[in-house]
Amino acid sequence: MRRHGTSRTKNRRSSRRAYILAALAAAGVLTLSACGDGDGKKEATSPGGEAAPTGQRVQLPQLNGEKLEVAAVWTGPEQANFTKVLKEFEKRTGATVTFVPAQDPIVTFLGTKIAGGQPPDVALLPQVGALVSAVQNKWVQPVGPEAQAQLDQNYSGGWKTLGAVGGTQYGVYYKAANKSLIWYNAKAFEAAGVQPPKTWKDLLTAADTLSASGTPAVSVAGADGWTLTDWFENVYLSQAGPQKYDQLSKHQIKWTDDSVKQALTTLGELFGRKDFLAGGPSGALATEFPKSVTQTFTGGDRPAAAMVFEGDFVAVNIAQTEAKVGKDALVFPFPAVGDKAPVVSGGDVAVALKASKGAQALLTFLASADAAEIQAREGGFISPNKAVDPKAYPNDIQRNIAKALIAAGDDFRFDMSDQAPAAFGGTPGAGEWKALQDFLANPSDVAGTQARLEADAAKAFGN
Repeated sequence: MRRHGTSRTKNRRSSRRAYILAALAAAGVLTLSACGDGDGKKEATSPGGEAAPTGQRVQLPQLNGEKLEVAAVWTGPEQANFTKVLKEFEKRTGATVTFVPAQDPIVTFLGTKIAGGQPPDVALLPQVGALVSAVQNKWVQPVGPEAQAQLDQNYSGGWKTLGAVGGTQYGVYYKAANKSLIWYNAKAFEAAGVQPPKTWKDLLTAADTLSASGTPAVSVAGADGWTLTDWFENVYLSQAGPQKYDQLSKHQIKWTDDSVKQALTTLGELFGRKDFLAGGPSGALATEFPKSVTQTFTGGDRPAAAMVFEGDFVAVNIAQTEAKVGKDALVFPFPAVGDKAPVVSGGDVAVALKASKGAQALLTFLASADAAEIQAREGGFISPNKAVDPKAYPNDIQRNIAKALIAAGDDFRFDMSDQAPAAFGGTPGAGEWKALQDFLANPSDVAGTQARLEADAAKAFGN
């Protein structure tokens, strides 16, 4: 999940009264000691021990001999788990599917493939802005009637709207994420006598106690700019509120606005303490996302850090360690900076780049509960598909996060950088990613960071 623009109807609805956090509490995900199968890999079972039911299987056409290519930015466990979904599609249809690893920004990658006359059949785009660009470039096909039927049956209006451009449905949101979670090393918290914080002030106090105990508080994946945008978005949403968040997402207010100054200043309270960060600022800037997770849950009594921030997909990387989700690795919601704790969501949208029967069949499959349940069982995956059996998720933590996402309906805010043009919100070494990396290196330069963000945003948005 890139970790991931068009305006969204649901973001303009003034009637929304709650965030996903309320659903998280109702669903029980805030019970921090929740235990499940733990390793994020076991297949879900019913109380009787048999495989969890998947309901009526989606009908797919026979595609014997047809060859398809699917491109996505996923690597490692995410790619391996998605490949299992593609293998099932092959089994049901007779097609042969090849996964093509893409690079960020995926719009540039696809543009090169299309210019060379070799576009993949289907691509999974990690940003709303990438979907808009692909439609504007006339690269993608509208979803067919079979895929649309699955969307109408299985998805809330908000997720369908996110996959539409100009009123036409182009995409299927296959994967979602709750990007407002902080995962923590249970032993490190216990050794320091620290409890999961509920407010930003409490987080800073906990970080100070943890660091004083000999374990740096936070592992920050500064080498991957997208994680820094998520840090900013959670602070900004909680502190400035949803209306300002929506305005900044669409560049209706400038990044030089005082609300951005406040959010950067607040974030600097954490980033500005070298002893809070694993490896200090320079170490954080050299740490990629997978390592940021694994180093938090390895090292025995001396992990590199006690906490790591990111979405539910962190469980995929925890599974690469000896730590068990629900026992050694626990989670709490991103602390409230303002009146309400934030919840930011992200997602990957599947689109067809070829007008072929096979591409539409794969979109139909990815819009079904059948496909989502396969990957759900592998861990580190949350689906916005409301028809997915909760038993498919491998542990209570992920199961409750998924239930909360579904229960929230359209009440969520989508990742801000994912809504922006890719040049600003989705390009390594440029735009928001680079500006926030520079900020991590020098958190005292709030005004300079704002000026760079505004200049890059104005250029990307064309205003």
